[in-house]
Amino acid sequence: MHRKALVALPVFNEERHVIEVLTEVRKYAEAILVVDDGSSDRTPELLKEVSGIEVLTHPENRGYGAALKSAFDYAVAHQDEYDILVTIDCDGQHEPTLLPNLVQQMREQPADEPIDMLSGSRYLKQFDGASIPPEDRRQINVAVTRRINEQLGFDLTDTFCGLKAYRIEALAKFNVTDLGYAMPLQLWVQAAAHGMKIVEFPVPLVYLEEERSFGGSLDDAIKRKAYYDEVLDREMQAAGLTCCATDCCNDRTDSFSE
Repeated sequence: MHRKALVALPVFNEERHVIEVLTEVRKYAEAILVVDDGSSDRTPELLKEVSGIEVLTHPENRGYGAALKSAFDYAVAHQDEYDILVTIDCDGQHEPTLLPNLVQQMREQPADEPIDMLSGSRYLKQFDGASIPPEDRRQINVAVTRRINEQLGFDLTDTFCGLKAYRIEALAKFNVTDLGYAMPLQLWVQAAAHGMKIVEFPVPLVYLEEERSFGGSLDDAIKRKAYYDEVLDREMQAAGLTCCATDCCNDRTDSFSE
Protein backbone atom coordinates (compact mmCIF):
# COMPACT_ATOMS: atom_id res chain seq x y z
CA MET A 1 0.00 0.00 0.00
CA HIS A 2 1.29 3.45 -0.91
CA ARG A 3 1.89 5.39 2.28
CA LYS A 4 0.89 9.05 2.45
CA ALA A 5 2.52 12.14 3.90
CA LEU A 6 0.62 13.36 6.95
CA VAL A 7 0.49 17.12 7.55
CA ALA A 8 -0.03 17.99 11.23
CA LEU A 9 -1.10 21.38 12.56
CA PRO A 10 -0.88 22.21 16.30
CA VAL A 11 -3.75 24.58 17.09
CA PHE A 12 -4.60 26.72 20.11
CA ASN A 13 -7.22 29.48 19.89
CA GLU A 14 -6.75 30.00 16.15
CA GLU A 15 -10.28 31.03 15.18
CA ARG A 16 -8.81 33.93 13.18
CA HIS A 17 -6.73 31.70 10.95
CA VAL A 18 -7.77 28.05 11.14
CA ILE A 19 -10.31 27.90 8.30
CA GLU A 20 -8.17 29.93 5.90
CA VAL A 21 -5.04 27.92 6.68
CA LEU A 22 -6.78 24.54 6.42
CA THR A 23 -8.41 25.56 3.14
CA GLU A 24 -4.96 26.20 1.71
CA VAL A 25 -3.31 23.16 3.30
CA ARG A 26 -5.97 20.86 1.82
CA LYS A 27 -4.89 21.92 -1.67
CA TYR A 28 -1.42 20.47 -1.15
CA ALA A 29 -1.68 17.79 1.57
CA GLU A 30 -2.23 14.06 1.14
CA ALA A 31 -3.67 13.75 4.67
CA ILE A 32 -4.25 16.24 7.50
CA LEU A 33 -4.16 15.93 11.29
CA VAL A 34 -5.14 18.84 13.55
CA VAL A 35 -4.16 18.73 17.22
CA ASP A 36 -6.46 21.10 19.10
CA ASP A 37 -4.55 21.87 22.28
CA GLY A 38 -7.49 22.81 24.50
CA SER A 39 -8.75 25.82 22.54
CA SER A 40 -11.28 27.95 24.44
CA ASP A 41 -12.41 30.11 21.51
CA ARG A 42 -14.45 29.03 18.46
CA THR A 43 -11.69 26.82 17.07
CA PRO A 44 -13.34 23.48 18.08
CA GLU A 45 -16.61 24.48 16.42
CA LEU A 46 -14.86 25.64 13.27
CA LEU A 47 -12.89 22.38 13.02
CA LYS A 48 -16.17 20.44 12.98
CA GLU A 49 -17.08 22.28 9.77
CA VAL A 50 -13.98 21.04 7.93
CA SER A 51 -14.31 17.68 6.22
CA GLY A 52 -11.54 15.26 5.35
CA ILE A 53 -9.31 15.92 8.35
CA GLU A 54 -8.47 14.02 11.55
CA VAL A 55 -8.73 15.96 14.80
CA LEU A 56 -7.08 15.10 18.11
CA THR A 57 -8.30 17.16 21.07
CA HIS A 58 -6.52 17.87 24.33
CA PRO A 59 -9.19 18.54 27.00
CA GLU A 60 -7.06 21.39 28.32
CA ASN A 61 -4.19 23.48 27.03
CA ARG A 62 -0.97 21.52 27.52
CA GLY A 63 1.58 23.34 25.35
CA TYR A 64 3.15 23.57 21.90
CA GLY A 65 5.46 20.64 22.57
CA ALA A 66 2.56 18.57 23.85
CA ALA A 67 0.61 19.18 20.64
CA LEU A 68 3.56 18.12 18.52
CA LYS A 69 4.15 15.07 20.71
CA SER A 70 0.54 13.99 20.09
CA ALA A 71 1.12 14.41 16.35
CA PHE A 72 4.33 12.36 16.57
CA ASP A 73 2.62 9.60 18.55
CA TYR A 74 -0.28 9.49 16.08
CA ALA A 75 2.03 9.29 13.07
CA VAL A 76 4.12 6.49 14.61
CA ALA A 77 0.99 4.57 15.58
CA HIS A 78 -0.22 4.81 11.97
CA GLN A 79 3.08 4.30 10.15
CA ASP A 80 1.48 1.62 8.02
CA GLU A 81 -0.49 4.51 6.47
CA TYR A 82 2.10 7.33 6.55
CA ASP A 83 5.79 7.54 5.65
CA ILE A 84 6.33 11.25 6.34
CA LEU A 85 5.05 13.70 8.93
CA VAL A 86 5.09 17.41 8.08
CA THR A 87 4.41 19.94 10.82
CA ILE A 88 3.12 23.39 9.92
CA ASP A 89 1.87 26.18 12.17
CA CYS A 90 -1.72 27.38 11.93
CA ASP A 91 -1.15 31.12 12.24
CA GLY A 92 -0.56 31.81 8.56
CA GLN A 93 3.22 32.22 8.92
CA HIS A 94 4.03 29.18 6.78
CA GLU A 95 3.15 28.77 3.12
CA PRO A 96 1.23 25.54 2.33
CA THR A 97 2.47 25.77 -1.28
CA LEU A 98 5.81 24.46 0.04
CA LEU A 99 4.34 21.17 1.27
CA PRO A 100 4.69 19.15 -1.97
CA ASN A 101 8.33 20.22 -2.30
CA LEU A 102 9.11 19.10 1.24
CA VAL A 103 7.53 15.72 0.65
CA GLN A 104 9.17 15.29 -2.75
CA GLN A 105 12.62 16.08 -1.35
CA MET A 106 12.14 13.52 1.42
CA ARG A 107 11.00 10.82 -1.00
CA GLU A 108 13.70 11.46 -3.60
CA GLN A 109 16.46 10.43 -1.21
CA PRO A 110 18.20 7.06 -1.74
CA ALA A 111 16.78 4.36 0.52
CA ASP A 112 20.19 3.81 2.10
CA GLU A 113 20.69 7.54 2.85
CA PRO A 114 17.28 8.90 3.87
CA ILE A 115 16.73 12.36 5.34
CA ASP A 116 15.45 11.97 8.89
CA MET A 117 14.44 15.61 9.33
CA LEU A 118 13.96 18.30 6.66
CA SER A 119 13.83 21.54 8.61
CA GLY A 120 12.55 24.87 7.39
CA SER A 121 14.95 27.82 7.63
CA ARG A 122 13.93 31.45 7.34
CA TYR A 123 17.56 32.51 6.93
CA LEU A 124 18.86 30.26 4.15
CA LYS A 125 17.47 32.46 1.40
CA GLN A 126 16.12 35.99 1.11
CA PHE A 127 12.56 36.08 -0.24
CA ASP A 128 10.88 39.18 -1.63
CA GLY A 129 8.63 40.86 0.90
CA ALA A 130 10.17 39.05 3.88
CA SER A 131 9.33 40.30 7.37
CA ILE A 132 11.88 41.77 9.73
CA PRO A 133 11.96 39.51 12.81
CA PRO A 134 11.53 41.02 16.30
CA GLU A 135 15.07 41.74 17.47
CA ASP A 136 14.91 39.75 20.71
CA ARG A 137 13.67 36.64 18.93
CA ARG A 138 16.29 36.96 16.21
CA GLN A 139 19.08 37.33 18.79
CA ILE A 140 17.88 34.27 20.73
CA ASN A 141 17.59 32.22 17.55
CA VAL A 142 21.13 33.18 16.52
CA ALA A 143 22.59 32.42 19.95
CA VAL A 144 20.81 29.09 20.38
CA THR A 145 21.57 28.04 16.80
CA ARG A 146 25.26 28.84 17.30
CA ARG A 147 25.39 26.79 20.47
CA ILE A 148 23.63 23.82 18.87
CA ASN A 149 25.97 23.91 15.88
CA GLU A 150 29.08 24.15 18.03
CA GLN A 151 28.12 21.46 20.52
CA LEU A 152 26.21 19.04 18.32
CA GLY A 153 28.18 19.34 15.09
CA PHE A 154 25.33 20.64 12.94
CA ASP A 155 25.46 23.43 10.36
CA LEU A 156 22.01 24.93 10.91
CA THR A 157 20.78 28.46 10.25
CA ASP A 158 17.38 28.33 12.02
CA THR A 159 16.62 26.05 14.98
CA PHE A 160 13.11 27.33 15.74
CA CYS A 161 11.14 27.11 12.49
CA GLY A 162 7.95 25.08 12.95
CA LEU A 163 7.77 23.89 9.33
CA LYS A 164 9.50 20.51 9.26
CA ALA A 165 9.23 17.12 7.58
CA TYR A 166 10.14 13.96 9.47
CA ARG A 167 10.69 10.38 8.37
CA ILE A 168 8.16 8.39 10.41
CA GLU A 169 10.72 5.72 11.32
CA ALA A 170 12.92 8.44 12.83
CA LEU A 171 10.05 9.91 14.86
CA ALA A 172 9.86 6.76 16.96
CA LYS A 173 13.35 7.52 18.31
CA PHE A 174 12.38 10.84 19.88
CA ASN A 175 11.44 11.07 23.55
CA VAL A 176 9.57 14.35 23.99
CA THR A 177 9.23 15.48 27.60
CA ASP A 178 9.27 19.29 27.27
CA LEU A 179 5.69 20.24 26.48
CA GLY A 180 6.34 23.92 25.79
CA TYR A 181 8.22 26.02 23.24
CA ALA A 182 11.61 24.49 24.12
CA MET A 183 10.52 21.12 22.73
CA PRO A 184 12.38 21.65 19.39
CA LEU A 185 15.65 21.90 21.33
CA GLN A 186 15.12 18.38 22.63
CA LEU A 187 14.76 17.17 19.07
CA TRP A 188 18.10 18.64 17.97
CA VAL A 189 19.97 16.99 20.84
CA GLN A 190 18.25 13.64 20.34
CA ALA A 191 18.76 13.81 16.58
CA ALA A 192 22.49 14.29 17.17
CA ALA A 193 22.59 11.45 19.69
CA HIS A 194 20.94 9.11 17.15
CA GLY A 195 23.13 10.28 14.27
CA MET A 196 20.16 11.49 12.24
CA LYS A 197 20.55 13.15 8.86
CA ILE A 198 19.30 16.75 8.97
CA VAL A 199 18.80 18.98 5.92
CA GLU A 200 17.48 22.54 5.87
CA PHE A 201 14.89 23.90 3.44
CA PRO A 202 14.47 27.64 2.68
CA VAL A 203 11.13 29.19 3.67
CA PRO A 204 9.95 32.82 3.65
CA LEU A 205 10.35 34.85 6.84
CA VAL A 206 6.85 35.90 7.92
CA TYR A 207 5.72 37.41 11.23
CA LEU A 208 2.01 38.24 11.36
CA GLU A 209 1.35 38.67 15.09
CA GLU A 210 4.49 39.80 16.87
CA GLU A 211 2.63 40.48 20.13
CA ARG A 212 1.89 36.82 20.75
CA SER A 213 2.91 35.50 24.13
CA PHE A 214 5.22 32.66 25.13
CA GLY A 215 3.43 32.59 28.49
CA GLY A 216 4.35 34.07 31.87
CA SER A 217 8.01 34.78 32.59
CA LEU A 218 9.08 33.43 29.19
CA ASP A 219 7.89 36.67 27.61
CA ASP A 220 11.08 38.14 29.11
CA ALA A 221 13.77 37.45 26.50
CA ILE A 222 16.56 37.01 29.05
CA LYS A 223 14.56 34.50 31.08
CA ARG A 224 13.48 32.71 27.90
CA LYS A 225 17.08 32.36 26.70
CA ALA A 226 18.12 31.06 30.14
CA TYR A 227 15.31 28.50 30.01
CA TYR A 228 16.38 27.33 26.55
CA ASP A 229 19.95 26.87 27.80
CA GLU A 230 18.65 24.95 30.80
CA VAL A 231 16.69 22.61 28.54
CA LEU A 232 19.72 22.08 26.30
CA ASP A 233 21.94 21.39 29.31
CA ARG A 234 19.49 18.86 30.70
CA GLU A 235 18.90 17.16 27.36
CA MET A 236 22.58 16.93 26.50
CA GLN A 237 23.38 15.50 29.90
CA ALA A 238 20.64 12.89 29.47
CA ALA A 239 22.08 11.98 26.06
CA GLY A 240 25.60 11.70 27.47
CA LEU A 241 26.83 14.73 25.52
CA THR A 242 29.07 17.49 26.88
CA CYS A 243 27.34 20.77 27.63
CA CYS A 244 27.92 24.03 29.42
CA ALA A 245 25.68 26.95 28.52
CA THR A 246 27.86 29.51 30.25
CA ASP A 247 30.66 28.82 27.79
CA CYS A 248 28.42 29.33 24.75
CA CYS A 249 27.51 32.09 23.04
CA ASN A 250 -0.51 30.97 30.72
CA ASP A 251 -1.48 33.03 27.77
CA ARG A 252 0.10 31.38 24.81
CA THR A 253 -0.51 29.83 21.39
CA ASP A 254 0.61 26.66 19.65
CA SER A 255 2.07 28.30 16.57
CA PHE A 256 4.97 30.49 17.50
CA SER A 257 8.65 30.58 16.51
CA GLU A 258 11.68 32.54 17.63
